[in-house]
Amino acid sequence: MAFPRPGLLRLVLRLQLGHHGRPPRRSLGVSFWDVDRDTGGKRGSKDMGLVPSIVPTLHYQDSLPRLPIPRLEDSIARYLRAQKPLLTADQFRKTETFSQDFQRGLGRELHNLLTFQDQHSQHTSYISDVWLNSYLGRRNPPAFNMNVGLAFHPDPKGEYNNQLTRATNMTVSIMRFLRAFRMCTLEPEVLHLYPERTDTDVFRRFIRWIPKPFVCPVAAMFDVYPMDMSQNFRLFGTSRLPKLGRDTLLTDERAKHLLVLRNGNFYIFNILQSNGTMIQTSEIHANLKYILSDKSTMPDFPLAYLTTEKRDTWAQLRQELLANGNQEALKKVETAIFSLCLDDLLLQDIDHFSQIMLYGNGHNRWFDKSFNLILTKDGSAAINFEHSWGDALTVLRFMKEVFRNSTEDRAVQPQQEPAATDASKAVRKLHFHLNDTLKAGIMNARANYDASVQTFSVKLVQFKQEGKSFLKQEGVSPDAMIQLAFQMAFLGLYGQVVSSYEPCSTAAFKHGRTEVIRPTSIHTKKCSLAFQEPSKHSVAELKDMLHTCSTYHVQLIKEATRGQGFDRHLLALRILADTKRGCLPNIFYDSAYSQLNHSFIFSRHLFNPMLNFGASMPIVPDGFAITYLVQDDSITFNITSCSKYNLQDFIQSLKTSLEKIVVVLKGKSITQ
Repeated sequence: MAFPRPGLLRLVLRLQLGHHGRPPRRSLGVSFWDVDRDTGGKRGSKDMGLVPSIVPTLHYQDSLPRLPIPRLEDSIARYLRAQKPLLTADQFRKTETFSQDFQRGLGRELHNLLTFQDQHSQHTSYISDVWLNSYLGRRNPPAFNMNVGLAFHPDPKGEYNNQLTRATNMTVSIMRFLRAFRMCTLEPEVLHLYPERTDTDVFRRFIRWIPKPFVCPVAAMFDVYPMDMSQNFRLFGTSRLPKLGRDTLLTDERAKHLLVLRNGNFYIFNILQSNGTMIQTSEIHANLKYILSDKSTMPDFPLAYLTTEKRDTWAQLRQELLANGNQEALKKVETAIFSLCLDDLLLQDIDHFSQIMLYGNGHNRWFDKSFNLILTKDGSAAINFEHSWGDALTVLRFMKEVFRNSTEDRAVQPQQEPAATDASKAVRKLHFHLNDTLKAGIMNARANYDASVQTFSVKLVQFKQEGKSFLKQEGVSPDAMIQLAFQMAFLGLYGQVVSSYEPCSTAAFKHGRTEVIRPTSIHTKKCSLAFQEPSKHSVAELKDMLHTCSTYHVQLIKEATRGQGFDRHLLALRILADTKRGCLPNIFYDSAYSQLNHSFIFSRHLFNPMLNFGASMPIVPDGFAITYLVQDDSITFNITSCSKYNLQDFIQSLKTSLEKIVVVLKGKSITQ
């Protein structure tokens, strides 16, 4: 059921682009904003841990609007606009011809077929399976290509930042979240445009009685916009299983056990009872203390390295594992509610923390789990999540609830003695039977992992001159200026205008995933080139270029937020052409299409009150991945690279680019 959503658009623009206005309780978009709520005290009892919602968790789900399929003409026009700054005049004419031929011919046929299929799949979106299969079909190791790391803030009470204490408290809070979701008492993910009017119990009592088929249109009348929550069921009991050609997802909602990794060893214990309730927190505490006190050394052949291997290689070795009598042990790993990784590591610095949460030490992560909760020896906590099943918006909301509950309604206290229980009977250490083929496979995976680590670099930096407040004051989008600075930095270093990629959530639609914002445009190219030779332009001219870039970036965000980008649409058409026709039309064979999809700059804007920082892997081997957080008076960047490019040089070029933008916005000349 489609309906107008002008309020949603206004809300996203306020958050994404730095426009003035009171922030809502929830939001989405490029930056996955999520503003904290004043709870007025404790979140709930020790039993539930989370305040039961007046509105059932999935009350809105069935009546969410469906993700629209863009008009073919619009997608082709947007595609050509994205291509223009990357191509010479001759290259562009060739690409334009291919695109127009596609639009008039096979593209129209494929688009009609896609529309027909979508009309007969009202329960989902046209991109849901396409995007999932696209992820699962990638053959590179997720650990160094797709998985995302997100770091929690420390517990505000320092004495609780102890590995055992914090691991227990966070594990209990995760189980409270799981129980609340399964009992439909978790508060729905909802955007309130005017929270002072609708983020109230009065509105909730009203909306819960609206019949499900009509609840989203009625909520929209009050400027309330629910988000898709279908990804939440994959949070728990889920693993990505390696298969030849394309992986699959396994989710076991009946699983009752927790997987704990320590020093490359695997431990499990039942954390849910037969009736689905959680065991006593004192038992969890005792079981984790028992695991931490185990003196077992790292195995000679640490099995977890296999999840860092290329997917087809891992798929073959998994079959060997099963054939060698490891079915039951492997099933316990893959169906565990989640993976808790207890590292015997002390943080050296913030960049070391980024390395730990992104790729760890190889032997103490099961990178195929939906998420790994990582706890270092000093109690620093992070999430590493596998990306095929879900997106950052789902994980950030989950992290917010877990952090808040684990620091406001703590299950155990520092120095508290665990229960007098025989944890050795509850905890089971898993053993795997390894033949020579498996041993050789593990050692080869370890060597490949070590080689990947050697090429990887990460650096967290902060730009402290100005931030969101100044950019808003100057009437430009903070996100637009940051994206422009990325392109200016790359151009200044390497003399190239390159493809860039910024994801935008489409969770406002049923089974929405993400759309792509393509920040590189003819406007950013013109502006970047002008800033290379600022003496040839007046300050007013440069400032006007900045505003033009901002205006165009706003347009791109509007389109992506409405599901009106072109990347997902063309991807769906390309897959249809391949499966139905067995061959691809010229538009997809065109080198320009490959060039556009080779995104040297991949960036992700994150904000969450409970998030310390995040980090992503580059999506191409020779590119950069940048996660950034925009504060009122500063901007924090976490930049990763696996390429020959010098990371420190890029950082310096980025800082210089931002400084130039700030100088011009202040009406001053750039000093060469």
